Amino acid sequence: MTPDWKTNGVRIVRAGELDTNTPQTPGMTRAAAITHAKVGASKLWAGTVVVAPDAKTAAHHHGELETVLYIISGRARMRWGDHLEFSEEAGPGDFIFVPPWVPHQEMNANPDVPVEAVVIRSGQDPVVVNLDIPEANQAPVPFHPAAHQ
Repeated sequence: MTPDWKTNGVRIVRAGELDTNTPQTPGMTRAAAITHAKVGASKLWAGTVVVAPDAKTAAHHHGELETVLYIISGRARMRWGDHLEFSEEAGPGDFIFVPPWVPHQEMNANPDVPVEAVVIRSGQDPVVVNLDIPEANQAPVPFHPAAHQ
């Protein structure tokens, strides 16, 4: 029997069809596009996130999930490590890869402009394990791009 490609083939989720009924973080708005419920995906989750100016997450990791962010606009800062001792920034057109189990903190590096990004995860479960890392509450060290080249 030939597969029914009309209903089981390519799926397009239109911009107005994203689902905001997904776990949220203060200062961030997530909207799901590619989920099991929406398109039948079994190995990937994809959506968007908008990070308000000056907003940041708590320190956390995503268990065994791999995460990719693609920055559309704004300037994102990632801190990672056991004490969030590493830091990099990413701007429009940049990709960020977060491996499984890596303690990290996401933040908007700009006090005036939101960050808009596409988020892709290697699983359907919204795994977020919050960590008690005191440095997450401290102001990050000022970022100097030339020092990171």
